[in-house]
Amino acid sequence: MIRFSLRIPADPHEQVTARAAADRRSLNSEILHLLEVALTAPRPDAGSPGGDPVSPAPLRGKPDSSPA
Repeated sequence: MIRFSLRIPADPHEQVTARAAADRRSLNSEILHLLEVALTAPRPDAGSPGGDPVSPAPLRGKPDSSPA
């Protein structure tokens, strides 16, 4: 397991701490649980064009002015 420091604002920390207490988990276990849930949930844009995480996002800004 990898160990690292995480800095978060007080409000989200309080929310996660309260959730951990309600779920009878340690703060570390609660954060791991929330990450697992978030990473396994279907992405809301998965069904839309360009929502495939493998395909790159469309470019924004000026169109290419070079000849095709």
